[in-house]
Amino acid sequence: MIESFQNEKIKYITRLLTDNRFRKKEDVFVVEGKQENERALKFGFKSQEFYIADAIFNDNLPEGKVHLVSEKIYDKIAYRGSSEGIIGIYKSRISDLKDFTPEKNSTVIIVESIEKPGNLGAILRSCEAFGIDALIVTDAKVDFYNPNVIRSSVGCLFGMNLFYSSNDEVYQFLTENNYHIYTTIMDTEAENVQTRNLKDKSAVVFGTEHSGLTDFWIDKGKNTVIPMSGSIDSLNLSNAVAICCYETLRQKML
Repeated sequence: MIESFQNEKIKYITRLLTDNRFRKKEDVFVVEGKQENERALKFGFKSQEFYIADAIFNDNLPEGKVHLVSEKIYDKIAYRGSSEGIIGIYKSRISDLKDFTPEKNSTVIIVESIEKPGNLGAILRSCEAFGIDALIVTDAKVDFYNPNVIRSSVGCLFGMNLFYSSNDEVYQFLTENNYHIYTTIMDTEAENVQTRNLKDKSAVVFGTEHSGLTDFWIDKGKNTVIPMSGSIDSLNLSNAVAICCYETLRQKML
């Protein structure tokens, strides 16, 4: 039973949680919560070790190396409340877009320069919920394995096709695989997303909330917008993605 804040393992996991560069150097990441750990294991992520608060955790111990910690220590290393007394450390795994073979009616979401871990996690959750085949992040400014990404995605990160890539590589992939490209650029020719054919192989491309898509995507797709009737002129990025993901599923179910 680990009961000291000065224990080297507690110092190690605390640093993993708070230092992105250290986490990348160690090539591991931290997963908190029963559901999230179950999903990581279900989708083949390799566990390194687990930290279990026996006073909180009410299930069978996972296979592998397990360290029991006091409730006081768990409160220190847990980054959210009510997480069921389990934290796991796993080996990182990054997929290559070149290894992705899309289905004939595949739908992918592309987000450019995303910065907020919470937004990425929420987008992953929507993509998984509405059957999107892959999420591709270009010019990424957030670590996929940031604890807030895992938390806000409720572990959806582990079951999704998720890729880092460059704009050039993504555009080449889309054209070679005959995707219909829909860019979210406001102009006079932009059309309602509900009028776009999302049943067939399609890709919807989103930019940042403050500046939208970069000039790279100008004239590379059909500009598409979400109709709005209020006085504001934009939505949170994750909300906009969720609406388009739902519209994709709605069309495919018709």
